[in-house]
Amino acid sequence: MAVALSPDQELATKAFLDALSETGAACVSRATAIKFLLARKFDVARAHTLWRQHEATRRREGLIKFEPFEDPLKSELETGKFTILPTRDATGAAIAVFTANKHFPALTTHQTTLQGVVYQLDVALQSVDTQRAGLVFIYDMTDSKYTNFDYELSQKILTMLKGGYPAKLKKVLIVTAPLWFKAPFRILRLFVREKLRERVHTVSAPQLGVHVPRASLPRQLGGHLEPDHSAWLEFCRNCYTNNLNTKLDVVIDDYVISNHIPHVKTQNGLIDAEVPCDMTSDRVARLDNGSDIMHISGDPPYTCDPSPLRHTHGYNGDMKAGHINSGDEDDIDLITRGTWSSGEASPGLSDEECGGGGAGEAPGALLARVRALGRRGLAAEYEDIRARPPAGTFHHAKLPSNLAKNRYTDVLCFDHSRVLLSQLDDDPSSDYINANYVDGYKQRNAFICTQGPLPKTFGDFWRMVWEQGSLVVVMTTRTVERGRVKCGQYWPAAPGQRAVHAGFAVSTEAVDVDDDYTVSHLLLTDLRTEQRRRVWHGQYTRWPDYGVPGGGRAAPVLRFLALVRRAQHRARQELGDAWAGHSRGPPIVVHCSAGIGRTGTFLTLDTCTSRLAAEGVVDVRGAVERIRQQRAHSIQMPDQYVFCHLALLEYAVMHGYLESADLSGFDEENEEESE
Repeated sequence: MAVALSPDQELATKAFLDALSETGAACVSRATAIKFLLARKFDVARAHTLWRQHEATRRREGLIKFEPFEDPLKSELETGKFTILPTRDATGAAIAVFTANKHFPALTTHQTTLQGVVYQLDVALQSVDTQRAGLVFIYDMTDSKYTNFDYELSQKILTMLKGGYPAKLKKVLIVTAPLWFKAPFRILRLFVREKLRERVHTVSAPQLGVHVPRASLPRQLGGHLEPDHSAWLEFCRNCYTNNLNTKLDVVIDDYVISNHIPHVKTQNGLIDAEVPCDMTSDRVARLDNGSDIMHISGDPPYTCDPSPLRHTHGYNGDMKAGHINSGDEDDIDLITRGTWSSGEASPGLSDEECGGGGAGEAPGALLARVRALGRRGLAAEYEDIRARPPAGTFHHAKLPSNLAKNRYTDVLCFDHSRVLLSQLDDDPSSDYINANYVDGYKQRNAFICTQGPLPKTFGDFWRMVWEQGSLVVVMTTRTVERGRVKCGQYWPAAPGQRAVHAGFAVSTEAVDVDDDYTVSHLLLTDLRTEQRRRVWHGQYTRWPDYGVPGGGRAAPVLRFLALVRRAQHRARQELGDAWAGHSRGPPIVVHCSAGIGRTGTFLTLDTCTSRLAAEGVVDVRGAVERIRQQRAHSIQMPDQYVFCHLALLEYAVMHGYLESADLSGFDEENEEESE
């Protein structure tokens, strides 16, 4: 399948080939040129540099001539220590797995191991979709010992992938890293560029299914897949033989690994990938997505299935007496990119794109607009937002086994952004909690928005806090309001008290009480391992349900918001080198009763004040619309939408962006009534 290029990309391809020709390089095909250009966003100079580094790496490591049907490479390939899965992650990236416990440095050379890796990567990279979407590299250290680890080999693989191989390395997931790996990991990360370093992280086995859909993972990594490595090697063999017979270089324009995205069928609300059948060989098949797939005679299609299940960040660290231990539970947040459409995995934004994107308006322009619209006009603007249908589905929340876990029958969580818990006892429904990831300002999945825990979900709530590595919990409701229970008492209220919920113990060490909020300093313990972590719990106590803080005054809320940010910053600093994710740290858990009204208001204020401080502009409507794409129905009432505008003006005055904000007449009827 030839790659369709824009006119500018065609010019870049010609320039790349001309530049290689001028250096006296051997004949390079157009397909190879495109592969290198795709890896560097069609920047000719950078692609040329990558090509030179790639050639140098191949020569230096003996990756020129391959003998895949003879030992030692034949035996190396058959170990299955490295393989390419027949699936993709939700962004469309190919998935490569290196199983550390199958590698024995004393029995194989670096050259042979690298040849086994590159031989398979070359085949995987024949797919145009892989060239475009990139590669996820999983380094599985489960059950591996120090004798399985080869520091120099790991450095060579990482160095090659970061700058000597024509594939976009989307992320590196190091699974179940043992304690002794911590020091080498710190050193290894120094060998990669800072931008790439953010994509190289350790993850625990339960959390891998959050980063990569379980439907795309093999069973040994907690997934649903049973890949056939022998079939993959046969596929590689046919590709290699075909390449030799046609006397082309590594990439053949008209041949790609099948990138058919299977139909998705729903069984009792659960989404399963349907395996395509009846794909005849020796022909080009026209698939549902309109792409042409060429299969080598006799080969079954090697499918790539971007599952619609959410893959997102996670952190699972261990803290004793306030310090992180680098053990098997270490799980570091990572950043991924994708493409967004309604109901898809998640908004495909980078950190830099989150919380911004819109033009925004300066505080003076915001003030003028608020004056012009008045309360009634802002309420009408909110009604326009609320009238739009939800941007996703709620299949998991509606499962019979999960319905009782929802506090309100009409407040459900999106499938595409829901937080997945680790499964317990192979029970598929045990991964459900009414909670969604929501982006913050220039931080993907900065927050977890959830409902006020029910007594039956206390254990799920603390399991989520533990597995996601959250160190700060924000509560914007009281447990009982107007005689109705709004949230369960899921933490001990008084210092010295201790409660146990489904394998987790929560102890309150101290409580600080203010007129507007109460801060509890908690110690969370995983009773299975006796590992502990401190959690800061802030409860804002003067925010009525379905409303805004008393008198509409924002100063106490803004002061509480600043307190939350300071607590998160301190917690992030205490993580030290154990944290390699976003500089703002793990997700902050925010909830009220339903997890949409006051919670959505809090998130809007945080995102908008952060953008105002960084860029000098705000976009309240854009922020609310983005939050609602990840947590349905966020900002529940018109008054909450209005309050966000007034609070931002108050923030602008407090911090010197405005001298004053005169809103006299704001609550009066607009003079120009519609007839």
